[in-house]
This record gives sequence, C-alpha cells and structure tokens, in this order.
Amino acid sequence: MSLNSVRPWRNIYRRKSRQIMVGSVPVGGDAPITVQTMTNTLTPDVKATIAQVQAAAEAGADIVRISVPDQDSSRALKEIVRESPVPIVADIHFHYKRGVEAAEAGAACLRINPGNIGDESRVKEVIKAARDNKCSIRIGVNAGSLEKHLLEKYGEPCPEAMVESGLDHIKILEDNDFHEFKISCKASDVFLAAAAYQALAEATDAPIHLGITEAGGLTSGTIKSAIGLGNLLWMGIGDTIRVSLSADPVEEVKVGYEILKSLGLRHRGVNIISCPSCARQGFDVIKTVEALEQRLEHIKTPMSLSIIGCVVNGPGEALMTDVGFTGGGAGSGMVYLAGKQSHKLSNDQMIDHIVEQVEKKAAELSAEEAAAAEAAE
Repeated sequence: MSLNSVRPWRNIYRRKSRQIMVGSVPVGGDAPITVQTMTNTLTPDVKATIAQVQAAAEAGADIVRISVPDQDSSRALKEIVRESPVPIVADIHFHYKRGVEAAEAGAACLRINPGNIGDESRVKEVIKAARDNKCSIRIGVNAGSLEKHLLEKYGEPCPEAMVESGLDHIKILEDNDFHEFKISCKASDVFLAAAAYQALAEATDAPIHLGITEAGGLTSGTIKSAIGLGNLLWMGIGDTIRVSLSADPVEEVKVGYEILKSLGLRHRGVNIISCPSCARQGFDVIKTVEALEQRLEHIKTPMSLSIIGCVVNGPGEALMTDVGFTGGGAGSGMVYLAGKQSHKLSNDQMIDHIVEQVEKKAAELSAEEAAAAEAAE
C-alpha cells in the first residue's frame, strides 16, 4: 500500500512476509492481498463447478478452492483446472493420495495439514508431488479440528494450541526442504481467531491466509468477517483472505473486496458512498442505490460515486468522488463531476444518466492507466 503523507492516520503497515506463488498469482511480500472463495458444487459435476469458478472469477476472485474428497473429484479436477481462469486450490483432508493426484492434475496449491495425512513416507510423497508440479501448499489449522494431543494439553481450542499446531505442520514441511507454503489458523469465534492470527504473525514469516471460518449466513457472516478480518488487516496482518458464508460464493468475493476497499488495500469497481436516507431526501436513495449497484456491476475500474439525498452532506461528499449526485428540491438534484458542480438533473433521468457518467469516467481512467503503463515500459 502506498503511504499517505497528507493523511497518515490512513496508513496500514503490512507485516513483512515472504512471497510464494499460487499458480500465476503472487501471495505475500508486497503483492496485493488476494481474495479467495470456494465452490460448493459436487466436484465431479464438472460443468456446474466450472460455471461457479467462472462466476467467482468474474466477481473478482483471484483464487478459487475446490474440495477433492475422492478419486472422482481428482479425475474431474484436471478438466476444471484446464478451464479455470484463476488458480485452483485443492482442498485435501486425510487421504494423501488425493493430494498427489491433485498436484498431478494441475492444482496450483494444496490445502492440507501435513500431520493429518499419514506417516512420514506419505507426507514425503505429497511434498514431492507438490514440488514436481510447482504446486504450493496451505497449512490449514482450524479450531474445530485440532489434534487430540493439543486438546489434551490445553484443555480446549485456544490461540496457543492453534499456533502450536501450525508450527508443528510448518516444521514437517521445512524438514523436507519445502518452503512454498502459506498458513491459516481459522476459528468461528472472532476473538479466538484474531488472537491466534496475531500470535502466528509473530511466530513465522510465512504468508498468512485470513478467514473467520463458518461465519454464518450472508448478513451475520459478513459482519463477523468484517470485524475479524478487518481488524487483522488494519494491523497489517494477512496476505490472502476468504470470507466464509453460507451463501453463493460470489457473495463471498463481493464481501471480501468490500472489506479490502474499505481499508484502501484493494480497489476494484465502483465504490458507492451513499447516505441511509431520511425525511430530508430529495429522491428515493435506497431504491436508487440498489439499482445503481446492479447496473454498475460490470465496471472493474476503481472509482468512486456519491449518492446523497440532500444538500446537508451531499456537496461535501461529492467533492471527494469521481461522480456524485445530491438531491435538491422540485424533483431534481445536482450532478458533480471530479468533485465540482456540473449540471442539474431531474430525478426521473437520474439513474440512466449516472450510469452513463460512471461508464464514461471509467473509460477515461482506464485509458489513463493504459497510457501510463505504456509510458513506463
């Protein structure tokens, strides 16, 4: 993240981690924080799984994880990987052969716990397959599935137990001279997850995958994830994230991006700044914002749009956005472009006109970015 000398209170100093590759996507170091999700289709249903991967990628997912619990899933994975527009992480539990098969099928990363897949010889087979196929590994510690000896030692899932589990798994990989790994230590309890991640961040320089596991439905899970992940990201912890919701994977991607956008860590698409509306509103703010969110989903260029119902805060918000609309009286409002008053507009023309202005501005910004990139070459 670039530092802000004018507003230093907005600066986030990211934890220094080493960088690994998940397929073509860098994770850790100074790479952008990536957004992940996971398919919930049956993996052998190749058509449905590919469709879900593509939808997630279109929504902005950088990486998608797929469960590989059996041989049928391993066989399907090869075709899924071939059709996927983003790197695929194979989710492996217990059976080491699935890990070997997934690496050979082209998975960019294996999500495993090395200590859960058998004796040392089996672990070495998975590591060899990962190395031979340029496949990274994510160590996935979860409060709900800690090793029995750690639960006996600590009495219950706690930050110390989770970090010890993670470090034990790291040692297995490092003892086998394998260093292309990242690590997570998820819990459904926000406090437990946050404490474990903070301790883990101090104990290793490995890239960290953030998540509040089993966070809940769309609304409750979004709130829990925003609190847990938001605080950790604000502290500079986290190199890649997954928001776990009992909802469409596309919603996980949207929430993940919104969390990153709110902290200035990633920018994609239109950031709509809107008021909650009140009796002062000069138009129906809620319905307008709902319509604009749908109509502007196709915009990928980072930009800002303010939709404010009245002149109390509207002009001030519009000063800081690319496009703005502030409600007025007599069925019309004011359009702002690049922070300046531009022209009046009737409410009944508002949505179509704002979409037109946003699309025009997005095209301008994209052209400027392309020109700058060409000049830098």
